[in-house]
Formats: sequence, C-alpha cells, structure tokens
Amino acid sequence: MYYPIWLAYATGVAKKEGFEVLLIDAEAEGMKLGEVEKKLKTFGPNLLVVATTTPTFEKDIENIEKLKKLGAKTVMVGTHVSSVPEAPFKASKAVDFVARGEYDFTIVNLAKNLEKPSRVKGISYRMGKRIKHNPPAELVEDLDSLPWVSKIYREFLDLNNYAYSLAKKPMVQIFSGRGCPNHCVFCQYPQVFSGRNFRKRSVKNFVDELEWIKTHMPEVKEVFIEDDTFTIDKKRVADICDEILKRKLKITWSANVRADLRYELMKKMKRAGCRLLVVGYESGNDRILKNIKKGITISISRQFAEDARKAKLKVFGCFMLGLPGETKETLEDTFRFALEVDPDMVFFQQAVPFPGTEMYEWACEHNFLKSTDFKDWYDKKGYFSFVLDYPELSAQEIKEARDQFMKKFYMRPKFIARTFVKSLSSPSEFARVLRGGLAYLKFMLTECGGDNE
Repeated sequence: MYYPIWLAYATGVAKKEGFEVLLIDAEAEGMKLGEVEKKLKTFGPNLLVVATTTPTFEKDIENIEKLKKLGAKTVMVGTHVSSVPEAPFKASKAVDFVARGEYDFTIVNLAKNLEKPSRVKGISYRMGKRIKHNPPAELVEDLDSLPWVSKIYREFLDLNNYAYSLAKKPMVQIFSGRGCPNHCVFCQYPQVFSGRNFRKRSVKNFVDELEWIKTHMPEVKEVFIEDDTFTIDKKRVADICDEILKRKLKITWSANVRADLRYELMKKMKRAGCRLLVVGYESGNDRILKNIKKGITISISRQFAEDARKAKLKVFGCFMLGLPGETKETLEDTFRFALEVDPDMVFFQQAVPFPGTEMYEWACEHNFLKSTDFKDWYDKKGYFSFVLDYPELSAQEIKEARDQFMKKFYMRPKFIARTFVKSLSSPSEFARVLRGGLAYLKFMLTECGGDNE
C-alpha cells in the first residue's frame, strides 16, 4: 500500500497557505463511501481533490458523482488525467476541474480562484460546450519551499496502513528530488507529470527531514526515497551520505536507483544507513534495452549487481515483459539474466503502455493494444491486465511467461534458504520477509495462474 504522497504534499502546501485541510486515504483506512461522505459532511469542503489512476478512473468517477451532492467543486489529479485531461469531462458532469501535472500549488491557486478559473495555470475546465485547457503551470523549482510530507503523514494518516514488501514496517515515503532526465519510453511520470528536468532539495533540507523523522516518528523503521531516480546526481548523493554520517544519524533508508551506480558510492550509502536499492533492470537483452531508450546495457547492469553484493546492499530487481520488440527468446534472455544477477527480491511485471507515454503512442500506431478502453485494462481482482498483443507474442503468452518466471525464481531452494538465513539478522527483517513472502504467495496463488482454475 503506497502513501498518497502527491496528495499529502498538496495538503501540506494548502495548509501552509492558510487553508483548512483534510486528507483522507479511504482505501488504506478500509472506509466505505458512506463513511467518507459522513466525514466530508462534518468538514464541509469547498473544493474536493480526488486522485485517480488509469485502472481506478471509472470507479473514481462514480464516487465523485455520489459525493458531488455535498456541494463542493471537484478537481481530479494524477498522471492519468494529466495524460487525457478531457476524459473526466466526457465521463461525468460532476467533474469541475482537472489539475494537470504537479499540482501542489495549482490546487492552492484554484482554491483562491474558484469563480475565476481562467487565472489558474495548469487546469482544464468547461467553458460552455467546450473544454478549456489553461497554459501549463510551472514546475516547483524550489523544493525546499515545500512542507515536509512526513509531518502531514503524522497528522492525517496511520503509518501502520502502509507497507512495501521490500521495506521494513512502519515506513514512510519522501522525495529528495523530482523529475527524471532519462528517456525510458514506458515511464509516465517524466513524460506527463513531473518532467525531465531534475530538481532537488538542498542537502541540509533533506537531511533535516530525515532527522525530524528519527526524532518525532521513532516508530518508523525505514524511509523510502521515492524519487524516480535518487542517484541522478551522484555527487549530491555522496554529500547527503556525508551529512548523515557527520550528524551521526542512525536511520535506515532505501531508494530507487539506476544501474549505473558503482561500488565506491554504494559503500558510502551503506555506511550512511542505506539498506536496499530498487533498480529497473527491465530486460536481459541489449536490443530490447535500446528499443526502450533505457541508456543501460546488460554489462552495466551486471557490474551493478556485482558491486551491490560487494557493498552488502540488498537489491530489488524490476523486470518488464512485453516491451517493444519482445519475442519468446528475449523473454527467456530476461529470465536467465534475472537468475544471473540474482537479486534479493524481484518482480516480473507486464509492460503497461500508460497514456501519454511514447510507448502508448507506439502501441496505438501499430495496433498492438487489445483495448483502448481503460476499464478493460484491469481484472476483477484489481490487477493490471495484459493489454499488449503482438503478432508473434500474444498477451496470453506474456502472462504465462510472467507466471512461470515468478514461480521459478521464488521457489528455488537456494533462494528460499538464503532468504531465510538473512532474515534471522534482526526481528524487523524477519517480520519484513515473512510479510513479503505471504504477500507474494497470495499474489502467485490468486493472480499467477489463477485464471486457469
């Protein structure tokens, strides 16, 4: 369960600007719509901000229509509506606005100009029978000006509701920077939301928040740095580590990184409290990596795995199946490479061509999508469906490969024994492994091969 990190940052900005705010994560709380409605009636909002995603869009529209009777103006936010901003207005008259891209300050500006939306950059809204798209809002350049999201978590959310199988619990997610300069064709955030310009918090501001978490949220066992790629600026990463060490701050953290990270910096990260690196290997075939503009080769990834093992850092390896140019042979290349680099945790995920991405445009151009109706993109269990169907590699074949790879990787006696031994290093690590293992077992039983029962 992910934190509603973008909503939380926007909540912090609105509160800082003097607005009365309420942040509800109904899914994490297990709240039914009636309970949400009751809470909102007590609060009496003027503006209702609803985050949506591609697979939840249809249901979110239904919820907005039911909550609209409270009388508040409604605005939808997130990557999906940033990609297709006209979709909410076509779906329902209950949607008043769409905030495109990063919306921390867009929401505040909208709240100040509810009756004069033409003044607000970054929003779309109805103007008579047509949809008006105002010019894009500027991205936040001074990230130090943003309130610390950890304070918003503590005020509005229950930390025990959130967990990654890869992280210790309780954990929190924070940003140290936004935007990613890399050009992976499938990655939605840089293409439609936060841009390719990497913006970063100052070392002091970021480590100050880590120290605040350590002092004021002592129950937190791990901080996850949710940047698209934390290690874009390697000198800055070294400076952050140096500052953590200088302050003698004992804190456990993990981050999304790129495979061009090397041993010397990994070693310093380990000393500064880094526990785990989440890396997008994506494929075990150089041609596929070139097709997706990854900017990484198999040899670079191989060296990364070797260096991480030497630095005694755990690795969560992410692989995508069904990427442009994929064949049965390249799928096998990927699985063989996964066995070779042998990360501590791994996930084989079907490639999803999210709207607004280069990969989506490519898939549409070549008629590789099984459906362009987004409600067909997920199944009854809430998992993404396999939507890419190639002439020489069907969606069903990609699914079967995913199911087999997950089972074959995790059911190896060597892997099970190694993971169990490592889990004995601490009670919190044992709890994490047990929780993650049960989650993966449930996933494999219900999703991997479940349709064949």
